Amino acid sequence: MWLPDAEEFLSHGSPNFRVGGKTFATYVVNHHGDGRVALWLSAAPGSQELHVRAEPTHFFVPPYVGPRGWLGVILDRGIEWNRIAALVREGYESRAGRHARAHWQDPEIKAPVKTLSPSQIDPLKSARALAVLSQLRKICLSFPESSEGSQFGHPV
Repeated sequence: MWLPDAEEFLSHGSPNFRVGGKTFATYVVNHHGDGRVALWLSAAPGSQELHVRAEPTHFFVPPYVGPRGWLGVILDRGIEWNRIAALVREGYESRAGRHARAHWQDPEIKAPVKTLSPSQIDPLKSARALAVLSQLRKICLSFPESSEGSQFGHPV
């Protein structure tokens, strides 16, 4: 939000950030059960391949927008937050156009002190959800020819 004319909105349950009606960043937790705490960023041509190849611990090709060159950044694996701020600015600039580019200082950002618990990343790992799922399994699997599977990271 420190970038000129940036705005936040909610899309598909995730915070998104845009400028001039164009999204440049999306915060995503456990997308379809992938277990990641991540940021998807609009990226300059070639940037995605460069980052993913050089540092796969920190970067990945996100679903849906990855084929268009977007970069996935894993936020809870030790990447420097000042670097994340610079990547956000680059994503913003890739969507804002030349007229919005200016010389401004990236903010100094410290890494969060607390990490997300497994149940915050995947609510189905909470004690309550596991207890309910256990009872649901007993009911659903009692029917003839029923079975359990997984779809989009969730039991079905």
